[in-house]
Amino acid sequence: MNGKRDKKNRTVSSRLLLTIITASLFIILYALIMRFSELDALIVGAVMLACFLLAEFVSQRLYNFFSFRLAGADEEQISPILGNITLDFILKLYLPVVICDESGKIIWYNSAFMRAANPREVLYAKYIDGVCSVNIAKILEDTNSQPEDADAEDGVEAEAYDHVFRIKGYKITAQGKNYVITVWNDRTKLHTLQKRIADEETIIAYIMIDNLDELMQFVQEKYRSASAEVEAILKKWADSVGGILKEYERDKFIFMFEARYLDEFIEKKFEILDRIREVRIGEGSMPVTVSIGISRQHGRLADKDRDAHASLDLALQRGGDQVVVKNAHNTEFYGGRTKTVQKRTKVRARVIANELTMHMAKSPNVLIMGHRNPDFDSIGACVGIARLAMFCGVKVNIVVNQNDPSIKAATARVAALPEYSDIFVDNLIGQDMIHSDTLLVIVDVNNPEQFAAPDIADNVDKIVIIDHHRKTGDYKRRPVITYIEPSASSACELISEILEQALPIGGLHREEADVLYAGMLLDTKQFSRNTGVRTFSAALYLRSEGANPTEVQYFFKAGLDDFMREARFAMNVVTYRQIFAIAMSDADGTPPDRIAAAKAADKLLGVSGVMASFALVNIDGSIHISARSAGNVNVQLILEKIGGGGYYEAAGALLKNISMTTALQSLKGAIDEYMSAN
Repeated sequence: MNGKRDKKNRTVSSRLLLTIITASLFIILYALIMRFSELDALIVGAVMLACFLLAEFVSQRLYNFFSFRLAGADEEQISPILGNITLDFILKLYLPVVICDESGKIIWYNSAFMRAANPREVLYAKYIDGVCSVNIAKILEDTNSQPEDADAEDGVEAEAYDHVFRIKGYKITAQGKNYVITVWNDRTKLHTLQKRIADEETIIAYIMIDNLDELMQFVQEKYRSASAEVEAILKKWADSVGGILKEYERDKFIFMFEARYLDEFIEKKFEILDRIREVRIGEGSMPVTVSIGISRQHGRLADKDRDAHASLDLALQRGGDQVVVKNAHNTEFYGGRTKTVQKRTKVRARVIANELTMHMAKSPNVLIMGHRNPDFDSIGACVGIARLAMFCGVKVNIVVNQNDPSIKAATARVAALPEYSDIFVDNLIGQDMIHSDTLLVIVDVNNPEQFAAPDIADNVDKIVIIDHHRKTGDYKRRPVITYIEPSASSACELISEILEQALPIGGLHREEADVLYAGMLLDTKQFSRNTGVRTFSAALYLRSEGANPTEVQYFFKAGLDDFMREARFAMNVVTYRQIFAIAMSDADGTPPDRIAAAKAADKLLGVSGVMASFALVNIDGSIHISARSAGNVNVQLILEKIGGGGYYEAAGALLKNISMTTALQSLKGAIDEYMSAN
């Protein structure tokens, strides 16, 4: 501040000295003229005064010019000059510029913006979000924010006048008021080119016929015609988009097409699945189905090929008859309307048994867990894997909540065996048993949110997953073995097949066989639902190992309290869309109420006209939903829409921190979405 005052004082002194010098020169000149001339003194004085004023003006201008050029102009002098330069620059700038106030009201724009906009339209006093697709706050936010990608530009992309602009906004203050200068960069050509490149990018899809081998078991002579019919449908589909379809193995195809058609396929919900399903074989008129895995990732063809393969595997693990599309950030599922057909061969069970025993033999110890709130199928599968680990000579423990009343009958059954005296541990003790090479086997669940001990799963490097529910997605850490077979009736069925391949005859204790048998009875509703040849084959194996169906029935005896819990659901039942029955228990429930909800959902299927049933119960502020299907509705697809999962005829969901009314609305919305898609 003092520097500015001193500089101003020096400037005033310099100008005063220049004035004195000029005046002195004119006085001397006046004296000389009057001495040697006879002109009138008044006239000479007037002329000299005019010349003095003119000289003073010229000298001051010259002083300003040279002081600015040589010594640098001060802020007050240069501001008007810069203002004129800035205005002239903005006026002649090739980029459109719009100036508006803080609220986004337009107060000025240059000729470049006028050419980009409708020349007949007057934009003064209009708001900027009426001109483009964003408001002034969004422009300032994206201009000032730091992009996550170091190569990304700041500003925001917006559409205006059939063009795409990247708009940047800068705040300025003038005469005490705040304004925003927005600079518009036309990216239409670049955007069009990027879209063209994206549309022409190659998409890789793998297609596999799911069940032709199984359908052909009784009509072998029709295999060739059925396979040719399916291939013809796929070929026509590929030709419609100019794609390439090649069969690389029997009933397996690779399909390559341009990315622009993928959105069209998604919009039509992959109607190719319906066309294939119209192919019927044999007197039973069973439909042929296909599974499709698609990669929508950007990058190398090798990466796309790998992701498309993984998507196809996921589609098969979810039961087939569906399309899995893997994107950069998520995985999308389409289809899955038909029930899975059980495979007759046990080749895969033998392969899995060999791989599992090999990994167990290399591990210092094995931990086993099922899902939270375990049932007989979960605990039975854990017991079966424990017997396999004992056969391999490895230390084994089962992580489970021993206080859960729903599994006490099963744990008490095997507690008589000396090997099971200290095999059951809780989550905290299980954490202490983790070593660098510990093998964790997870059964009857594949959704990490439903694991009995998710922290243990996060800390173990080697994980094996064996489940019969449809797969819900990928995992943070890739399991060493993934055996997901939605066509199986229960996890106990899968484990029984593995034990049959791995253990010698008589290698399974009678008590263990009883628990495995109970798990199969639970999930098949006493062998009345979701059963196949392999189900009864597994039951036959357990029976040969000593399972006693009469004694197992005692596991299912319900007390009076359980009977009353089920009755509460029966008193509050509503129907929805004529074929759905929904039962609710409004009272605050306890863990046993979750089992009562599942039993209530089962009983509702006995009501005439009910194709699917749902039972909702509130436990500790969370809504538990149990769903059952009579076979015509895929309840797993319905509950997947609200974060649940399961398989075709039985599924469940857990909605946290939500009221019963909101949960009911979410369930109805999922049902509506499922019905509209089908």
